[in-house]
Amino acid sequence: MRPHFAEFLSTFVDVVRAGSFSGAARRRAMTPSAIVRQIDTLELDLGVALLVRSTRALTLTDAGRRLHERALQLLDDLADTHAEVSAFDGSVSGTLRIACFPTFGKRYVLPVLGTLQAEHPSLKVELDLTERLADPVLERLDVVVRMGQLSDSTLIATKLAPLTRLLVASPAYLAQAGVPGGTVDLASHRLLDKLHGADLLGWREVLGCPAGHAGNGRVVFRSDDFEALRAAAVAGMGIAFLSSWVVGPDVRSGTLIRLSANGEPWNEQPGGIYLLRALPQPIAKVRAFTEALRASIGSPPIWEA
Repeated sequence: MRPHFAEFLSTFVDVVRAGSFSGAARRRAMTPSAIVRQIDTLELDLGVALLVRSTRALTLTDAGRRLHERALQLLDDLADTHAEVSAFDGSVSGTLRIACFPTFGKRYVLPVLGTLQAEHPSLKVELDLTERLADPVLERLDVVVRMGQLSDSTLIATKLAPLTRLLVASPAYLAQAGVPGGTVDLASHRLLDKLHGADLLGWREVLGCPAGHAGNGRVVFRSDDFEALRAAAVAGMGIAFLSSWVVGPDVRSGTLIRLSANGEPWNEQPGGIYLLRALPQPIAKVRAFTEALRASIGSPPIWEA
């Protein structure tokens, strides 16, 4: 393999994933021109064009599609080999790649990473804060945080905590609008809902309505950010339906009131918060991160204690 070939191959995969040179540049902390030079070098070395470039978009050529398919497997094999060899001395080093929800990452993952890097200075971290369901295999991630009910998968899951969802509102809102006696009363209340996604909040379980909207309720605020939805509830803008890891501390402090409408049937079979990985045996950096995050969250979780 020629020098830098694996690096340029990884750059090519990031360009395809991002759909642009600038997107790949942000991910790799490089300039777009440096990304372009690496792709130019890769095409020159292979003797074929990999991308059709226009002012509007990048399109894979047939050769580019073939290389992308092979590159994913090749880079996974290289990463697995590196992980297996590095694991022999049990050192917590290398780059730890994680994906999780932005709010969860900022509140619970970042403090753990700060402590972990202080203990292991040679450890580097790439934290992808995203609302989408990241794939640890396709995206070459070490661990992914997922929430809810897990579907059948070859991925290895470690449960971090149960997932409890709460109907909450501020004391000021309830004093003005009244406390709903049950879920049927919610139709007359102001509701806070997710801006994007297929009913990620789970309102349909509360109201028995189609996925993606809050039924007959008056949705007065939508956001794609959990922290913004929590802030809207605290500000008295309406009733929110959020996980306890988002609003648990507010319920404990009395900033928000928990509404136990209909006995909370949506929590009868609670989902969980999981760390997912592809490798059957966790390597040292993954094991250290998993143990540190579980210890930090605690049992019961710190947001419910």
